Amino acid sequence: MSKHVRASSRPSGKPRAVRRSPRVALAAVLGLATLTVGWVCVAQEPDKAAGPRPQARADARPQKEGHVARDERRAAQQAVPHPGPPAAPPASAPPVAAPQGLVGVSEPTRARIPAESRQLILVTGRAMDSSESTVTFYTRPAAGADWVKAESWPARNGANGWSVERAYGDLTSPMGVYALTDAGGLLPKPPGTRLPYDEDNGFVATGLGVNGESLEGSFDYVVAIDFNRRPGRSPLDPVMPDGEDKGGNIWLHVDHDGPSQGCVGIPKAAMKKVLQTLDPAAKPVIVMGPAGF
Repeated sequence: MSKHVRASSRPSGKPRAVRRSPRVALAAVLGLATLTVGWVCVAQEPDKAAGPRPQARADARPQKEGHVARDERRAAQQAVPHPGPPAAPPASAPPVAAPQGLVGVSEPTRARIPAESRQLILVTGRAMDSSESTVTFYTRPAAGADWVKAESWPARNGANGWSVERAYGDLTSPMGVYALTDAGGLLPKPPGTRLPYDEDNGFVATGLGVNGESLEGSFDYVVAIDFNRRPGRSPLDPVMPDGEDKGGNIWLHVDHDGPSQGCVGIPKAAMKKVLQTLDPAAKPVIVMGPAGF
């Protein structure tokens, strides 16, 4: 047997210890690290067969913001509506306007009202055979505009109500639309009166009313209703162009607490107010008859 033994030989029965150089040990460590990192990458790679990964939450933010992330965030901020100024408190309810339009008047009667008239006195009878009625004063700002109610008063008309073809002595008031052009009375005209006014001692009622009441003061103030009379003259004018059979001297005058022979009576204060309000430039008219005529 040779005296020299090869490096790979070892004593029988005992394992030989392996000696590694530092270079070999470092290589082994690096290899193990590479293997570990590779396993981690493989384990984290999504399974393509399992389908797409769930979307990230809308409010998730990237760890590092780039140009794309900044643009997306800016777009999201612009999409969110900014609150506007606080709402103004509700406005108070507007004032209630005066009632408009004539009430209780038929279309044929409306058609007879002159378009240029801007003042109107409406006499609405309770019934065809009733002597009780209501007088309402209307105005409108311009021809063709809606009528606006101004004031209203209780009234009395002919003792036997109303008639289309009035006859002298039938104790009815004539139905229709008539102009109001002249005024007068026993008393001086009220301040502001613009209608021609005839102050005359002839405005004195004689006798008694239909129900036996006194007629004193009935003609203190009157406005002539242009039924069977000549406009532009005193209400005392006796001429009746359509004949005496129809009667005449139909006036709006002071109420004497009873029905009339054909005139319309309203309270004395109301008569004074009417005289101070009527304006010839407004072409005033009176519309009179039972409700709905």
